[in-house]
Amino acid sequence: MKAKTTEGREIELEPKTVDGLKMRLLGPLFVPGDAGYEESRTVWNSMIDRQPAVVARCRGIADVVACVQFARENDILLCIKGGGHNIAGLAAADGALMLDMSLMRGVWVNAQKKVAHAQAGCLLGDVDRETQVHGLAAVLGFVSLTGIAGLTLGGGFGYLTRRWGWTSDNVVGMDVVTADARLVRASDDENPDLFWGLRGGGGNFGVLTGIDYALYPVGPEVLGGIVAWPASEAPRVLELYRTLAEDAPVELTLVALMRLAPPAPWLPKDFHGKPIVALLACYSGRPEEGEKFVAPIKSFGNPIGDVLVRRPYAQLQSLLDGTQPKGRRYYWKSEYLPRIEPALCKKVIEHSAMIRSPHSAVILFHIAGALNRLNEEHSPVGNRDARYVLNITGSWEKSDDDGANVEWTRAAWNDMKRFSTGGTYINFLTEDEGPERIKAALGKGAERLAVVKSKWDPQNVFRTNRNIKPA
Repeated sequence: MKAKTTEGREIELEPKTVDGLKMRLLGPLFVPGDAGYEESRTVWNSMIDRQPAVVARCRGIADVVACVQFARENDILLCIKGGGHNIAGLAAADGALMLDMSLMRGVWVNAQKKVAHAQAGCLLGDVDRETQVHGLAAVLGFVSLTGIAGLTLGGGFGYLTRRWGWTSDNVVGMDVVTADARLVRASDDENPDLFWGLRGGGGNFGVLTGIDYALYPVGPEVLGGIVAWPASEAPRVLELYRTLAEDAPVELTLVALMRLAPPAPWLPKDFHGKPIVALLACYSGRPEEGEKFVAPIKSFGNPIGDVLVRRPYAQLQSLLDGTQPKGRRYYWKSEYLPRIEPALCKKVIEHSAMIRSPHSAVILFHIAGALNRLNEEHSPVGNRDARYVLNITGSWEKSDDDGANVEWTRAAWNDMKRFSTGGTYINFLTEDEGPERIKAALGKGAERLAVVKSKWDPQNVFRTNRNIKPA
């Protein structure tokens, strides 16, 4: 069986060597041809098609430790799959030993301390389900099928970011298996340098096995949903978005998007496949208070669909799941924005009119608030001047359409990146993004990350990520 070393050299992995690892694990181990191998190795973005030599589905920390030991003993490349949702496909690597964490999905909530401990294989929906039992929520993302580990290691933002900051700002502790196969705790009090690096610096220092999140009173009912209009209304709707977002209380998060109308039951059939503009809103405070803030949206013009209503918070968290199913082809570009300018809105309208796929979109996320109040050095995610995120989301079905959709995404990005702060979101970087884009995501934190890397992973065992090499 062919495998790759950490330096990329091809080696032969003997069956008895693989059997030796299998004997050390509680979870199953797969090689190509085994039932379960294909399911474990595949990731959300079908543009990524890599073939690990071995896949270990870890059932606990002991399995993770055994796999890291095995990789070190045999000089085999390691890759780590949480939710597998990363657009660049960082979970998978050819010839590697893949640690598939998807069986580690336990969540334990301490309602009195307002802290949840979640295993690294959890999806966002797993955490929301358990925390909402207590009327609490962690600061997570917008799609419930996203893995918590990758989201958190890259910063993370969602409906609650305006109130409480990046996802990584709200982590109070992490459990990590290091490059020398030790389980260590990372927090403000224990290994604070490692803790700093993990909160936005990516999966560069070890295998994350558990995360402790601070929780906040949210729900179980919030005011949230979408209102949509024909694209002909886009100039007025985006101006409404721009003005409302500037003055919105932090409890209100607003997202603007333009795309072709999906075949959703809340949209008239005669609009399916036609260009629309929509506003997505979440008011995470008391719903009755939120109604006055979303009233200008609900009363604006003549919408073709309105599902901006009181609903369970966990339901809102999964509202966008259908727009990003596993198995499509995805290519994105993103930038942080300091403001929404009228000139940018014109470009959003212009490039949305040239969308090549019924699944693609141009999206503006409002994130200003708590994250801006911390200094740039607080964590490597940085970008404390960001107030919005521009996300150009190419999404389509067939490989024959790769060229046209990638071209549309890049053209839109090249035309709109002039409005950027100069920063970008590391979790939205695609496979072809180079070191200059990683620097744009991490800013000044990159130098300090290299120092942390030198201490915790001097041999660069963990390299199948947005790699910061040892100093």
